[in-house]
Amino acid sequence: MIRKITLILVIFLSVFTNVELKAQDAEFTQFYANPLYLNPAFAGTARCPRFCLNYRNEWPGFYKTYVTYSASYDQHIDNLSGGIGLLVVHDRAGNSTINTLDASFMYSYQLNVNREFSLKFGLQGTYHQKSLDWTKLTFGDMIDRRRGFVYNTNEIPNGYPVITKRAADVSAGILGYSKRYFFGFACHHLTTPEEAFISHSPLPRKFTGHAGAIIPLQKNDEVYISPNVLYQYQGQFQQLNLGMYFVKSNVVAGLWYRNQDAVIALFGYQTPYFKFGYSYDVTISKLANVSAGSHEISMQIQLNCRPKHKKFRTVSCPSF
Repeated sequence: MIRKITLILVIFLSVFTNVELKAQDAEFTQFYANPLYLNPAFAGTARCPRFCLNYRNEWPGFYKTYVTYSASYDQHIDNLSGGIGLLVVHDRAGNSTINTLDASFMYSYQLNVNREFSLKFGLQGTYHQKSLDWTKLTFGDMIDRRRGFVYNTNEIPNGYPVITKRAADVSAGILGYSKRYFFGFACHHLTTPEEAFISHSPLPRKFTGHAGAIIPLQKNDEVYISPNVLYQYQGQFQQLNLGMYFVKSNVVAGLWYRNQDAVIALFGYQTPYFKFGYSYDVTISKLANVSAGSHEISMQIQLNCRPKHKKFRTVSCPSF
């Protein structure tokens, strides 16, 4: 009951108060398994057609509080001198009380600086939609002292029962990489779209920096480790991920620390055409006893494409 009351209070404040609130994007632990969501410059980095599916269930101990799905497609097109990508993300908060849908198209231009190093510049356009299901909210005038919530509320807004807010959005990113190292920077929500239902609440810009390296443990590169770092800043929220992947042929294992929030364990299996990953976030904050951690599943399908007419350098970064 305390969990439900807390969630109701948060939603009530976001809908009715005149305080400017700062929303936050959903985030994936396996960010390299969802490359277009991480940085639009990743569009086309695998050259051939690539499909990615991602599912995240955050804090299931609160009963479907945050569940996020995403699906994407991207590939490189020689005639465009870069890659294109499509990304759809659906986030459900509070057992579908608030739903967010983003549909994006992106293009990235590839520049081979020299024989060893390449740059990609990405641009993303997004249709952003957020909706609130009013029927799942409870108010003080619905309460009977003896029988509980039995009355209908007089708080009926325009657009009842589902209020929807729509906006256009623009994001951009850059990616640099060689055979042994990679780094990138992205800025999402350059237009800070308004997404409040009644009060003022623009979606703040999200800044993302990520970097990593490939360190072979054998000459054939079938066994290697990959230390990585991710930093994100959005509104009043900051996130720092530090971790490392260990890869041996088809098997991938990873261990991460997310600042003051979670320790993350990952297991993956990969082939040239299919990748599967599962990760579990062990909550270490004050919510550890009630959140039940977070589960995340990722799948990637890599298709064949036409033979290369010229050399194409792909990104040698982790798949999860």
